[in-house]
Amino acid sequence: MAFGWIDEQAELRRRAGLRRSLRPRPADSPLLDLAGNDYLGLARHPEVTEGAALAARTWGAGATGSRLVSGTTELHAELERELAAFCGFEAALVFSSGYAANLAAVTALAPHGSLLVSDAGNHASLIDGCRLARGTTQVVAHADPEAVRKALGTYDGPAVAVCDTVFSVDGDAAPLPALARVCREHGAGLVVDDAHGFGVLGDGGRGAAHAAGLAGADDVVVTLTLSKSLGSQGGAVLGPARVIDHLVNAARTFIFDTGLAPAAAGAALAALRLLGREPQRAARARAVAARLHAGLTAAGLQAVRPDAAVVSVRAPSPEAAVRWAARCRAAGLAVGCFRPPSVPDGISRLRLTARADLSGEQIDHAVRVIGGSRPAAGETRP
Repeated sequence: MAFGWIDEQAELRRRAGLRRSLRPRPADSPLLDLAGNDYLGLARHPEVTEGAALAARTWGAGATGSRLVSGTTELHAELERELAAFCGFEAALVFSSGYAANLAAVTALAPHGSLLVSDAGNHASLIDGCRLARGTTQVVAHADPEAVRKALGTYDGPAVAVCDTVFSVDGDAAPLPALARVCREHGAGLVVDDAHGFGVLGDGGRGAAHAAGLAGADDVVVTLTLSKSLGSQGGAVLGPARVIDHLVNAARTFIFDTGLAPAAAGAALAALRLLGREPQRAARARAVAARLHAGLTAAGLQAVRPDAAVVSVRAPSPEAAVRWAARCRAAGLAVGCFRPPSVPDGISRLRLTARADLSGEQIDHAVRVIGGSRPAAGETRP
């Protein structure tokens, strides 16, 4: 039977507590949301939604084609200029998603004969970029500059180190200054995914690379998403103008993909300008994360100290994590539930995302719900 193996795989997932399903949410959900990535609380901000609506009325519902054909509007170019200027880079290129941006940067900057050094905790989009690149990939220990140094020391050709700036599972930050020093010792490039740092870290949310003093460096390329701190959709690559020009000519997810919808570009541009006027939103997101962590650890839970806006809470098993998240939802709180294969170490977690617009009362309520619904001792299997 065609695709007969699917049923076997589905049963294996069910037994392991790893089955996933879609859960459509209503526009007016009553849940307190600590599951999404709207770090700055801008997804429903009137200026941002009006930016989307105005762009749609002006440019139409879709980009109509790939960026090199008809999918680049004046709005896309304006967004790219302002993104680059805000983050301190020479140029930027906007993609239809952060995933596409990562695939583009990694594959186009690691041709045949090059070495990719990839952190073991990297996001799936970076991992897939390494798999698709024509270079050789070496996976190294998580957040370990010495491991990167050793890997680079074994290779004489062109090389690139690839990592998240803030890792999406535990919310810990990469040691960017040390990684940059190691790369420079060996003449290697550094490509970093700032999806979870942009808008939260750096001066006024300018990102982790800016905070590390690496913005604008000729050997550093940053990718980011427009769907988290900016509350919109899409992704971007920032770096030297010659790198961006190379991506225009060589990145398959740019050349062969329909351009970002104008509404998403308009929303992202409106959010970026709002962040420029209200830089305190970045610090507020970090403060909310710190308060969540303090409350959870005070309640006796094993929570990872956040370096940005992600707070991770360990669960005893995949099944227990699913039930824990379900109990939170029943109590009016939406939390993320991360299980293998989404977690590189195989440890299941509740994943909470801080938002700059959360009140102190909402933070304390979330802590009470999570602590009060924790798995009982020995709770693993159904």
